[in-house]
Amino acid sequence: MEPRINTNAPWFRPAIIGFLAICAALLVWLLWSNYTERYAVTEEDNGAAITRLISARMSGVSQLKVAELSGTVQANAEDVRGFGLLKSNQVVKMPYSVGYYVDLSKVGPGDLEWVEGSRTLIVNAPDVAVERANIDESRRSLVRTNGLIVTREAAEQLSQRTSAGAAAKVAREAQSPERLAQAREKARGVVGRTMRLPLDTLGYGDARVVVTFPIERNAQARDAVDLSRRPEDVIRERQQAR
Repeated sequence: MEPRINTNAPWFRPAIIGFLAICAALLVWLLWSNYTERYAVTEEDNGAAITRLISARMSGVSQLKVAELSGTVQANAEDVRGFGLLKSNQVVKMPYSVGYYVDLSKVGPGDLEWVEGSRTLIVNAPDVAVERANIDESRRSLVRTNGLIVTREAAEQLSQRTSAGAAAKVAREAQSPERLAQAREKARGVVGRTMRLPLDTLGYGDARVVVTFPIERNAQARDAVDLSRRPEDVIRERQQAR
């Protein structure tokens, strides 16, 4: 017979209430911490706001940066208020950068193939990932705002809209087929050099490394290559022969 919890026991109800209270307190603490970090203003004793590092988190990553797209973007925005009487617009130019990464943690033994005849290591890498556009608003080279009367609220809206427009424009460019193709070519060289290191260590310095991406892999191309031996088998034999 399977053991059962006696829900009629005198300790059961207080235990459940205590557990729910702990969960509620934890939720309140998380919400308050998020609010304090993002919205609360840190001030001096005299009430003046100060520049301060609010939070810092260190995390490990396995993504290899393979390319970067950078340049200058121009964005414009309009704001209309006062029943159409107060019109304003803003044009901004600022530098941007976008990184391209390959997550090497996704490359497993099944993604490495060894062709003995040509001494070639084929690396079936994951596709290049595009990071979020980084718009450096602190280095704006142009800010032109026009309007008969530009209220504080209108200025804030214009700033937000130009930032959003710039980020969207850069994201579209960074993810265009042409830019992704360029990033894959850059990634091919970086990943190839990274995967060559263990081959050089094992005495396979003359081996060729071929890096492929999902968009390039198809049944016809794979059938044309001899994939009878895996790299781990070759490495194991090499170590046993020493």
